[in-house]
Amino acid sequence: MKSYDAIIIGSGPNGLAAAITLQQQGLSTLIIEGANSVGGGMRTEELTLPGYQHDVCSAIHPLFFISSFFKKLSLEKFGLTFTNAPFELAHPMEDGPAAILHRNIADMEAELGIDGPRYLDLINPYLLNWKTLSNDILGPLRIPKNPWLMAKFGIKALQSAEKLSHVFKTEKAKALWAGLVAHGVQPFDQLSSAAAGLILATAGHDQGWPIPIGGSKAIAQALAGYYQSINGEIQLNYWVEDIRALPAHKVLVLDLIPQQMLELKGLKWSASYQKELSKFKQSMGIFKVDWALSSPAAFKDERCRQAATVHIGRGYRAIANYENATNQGNIGDEPFVLYSQPSQFDASRSPAGKHIGWAYCHVPLGSTVDFTSRIENQMERFAPGFKDSILGKSTMNTLQLQAYNPNYRAGDISGGSMHLSQLFTRPSKRIVPYRTSNPNIYIGSSSTPPGGGVHGLCGYFAAKVALKDHFNIYLKD
Repeated sequence: MKSYDAIIIGSGPNGLAAAITLQQQGLSTLIIEGANSVGGGMRTEELTLPGYQHDVCSAIHPLFFISSFFKKLSLEKFGLTFTNAPFELAHPMEDGPAAILHRNIADMEAELGIDGPRYLDLINPYLLNWKTLSNDILGPLRIPKNPWLMAKFGIKALQSAEKLSHVFKTEKAKALWAGLVAHGVQPFDQLSSAAAGLILATAGHDQGWPIPIGGSKAIAQALAGYYQSINGEIQLNYWVEDIRALPAHKVLVLDLIPQQMLELKGLKWSASYQKELSKFKQSMGIFKVDWALSSPAAFKDERCRQAATVHIGRGYRAIANYENATNQGNIGDEPFVLYSQPSQFDASRSPAGKHIGWAYCHVPLGSTVDFTSRIENQMERFAPGFKDSILGKSTMNTLQLQAYNPNYRAGDISGGSMHLSQLFTRPSKRIVPYRTSNPNIYIGSSSTPPGGGVHGLCGYFAAKVALKDHFNIYLKD
């Protein structure tokens, strides 16, 4: 068999990023992917009816344009284009107009009334310095380029979402905050749970929450196209069970979660590292529904129909209670629902005049409870007639998600909990978390900093360390 400088197992955004980074330096690299296409969670398929293109995981990518790695690539040359909805986010309210996340932060003052100035005071300091700050946030623990700014962000981000919610006085602003925070998949009373809300809100005002034309697979195809254009190699349809069966290589980069690393044969981890991997804490799972629709969801507030993402929940307290209870393994009747309808903004995703919709809610890790009716009831509450518009549907519980993508162990799509002790030291308490106990093997999955999301930075940073350790190549961010 041919030998390689580096082999990368897994072709999610991080695996592709690691492979590109290594290949750009003139190394010979091979990506090995178990599925029949690259992408990991960046896949788009006909899950319901012919002609309806659904994103298997995420359809909206708030972190794409703030990724320092993706900024270096000219992916538009490989067919990648984005569009934006008129509004980044909408949160319908039961007793009044929806709460809207506008791209222009100045519009938030009118949107949130008396809480408008409070919102601006919270977000504006970060937005004004977002390019520098986002590079420090989305990376491993290191000396920040702007220590004062990072410290200022940390004071807020390391707080619990519950504590920071007291900044706001109105239910509308609190509900908007709750939905943003819930993306972090943590209990609201947990330290550092405020971080996700601050990052997603600021990203929305900076570059928006972009929607890839053609679905998430367009990102995967563009990255793979770029990689192959610089002579990178890809092997599909091969599930690695024993690394001793791989071609000869100097470096191995794993776009895998700790549980998969422990199951791979041929990896001789030290006892201490193996213990750390086994103690790695997962996040909550999700239950997902995709629909083929005869018409757009008829939200009571028409602005919700023009939002990239819609958050469905009664309000701050109901959402916080649901997320906290779910984290404890309890089953709730009124889940917090994240809904998107990309066919509103990309007509290529469905037949003419028809639409697609997807939604998911957080559920206890490993739950096999069918949440379809609970999710549809929540949709019906804020978009009357939604159920009548359903032409077809597809559902995935936590174990079905795992079967589709083994990185989604028990339905955890985040690569592990982002609680304080796993924020920067994931999956092990090492100064450089991308190194493992084997000096030739690196981990570059979402189980490393900066965690989940389509940004590629976990793989990029892992590749940087491998280049330094084995090839005496030092890359600057």
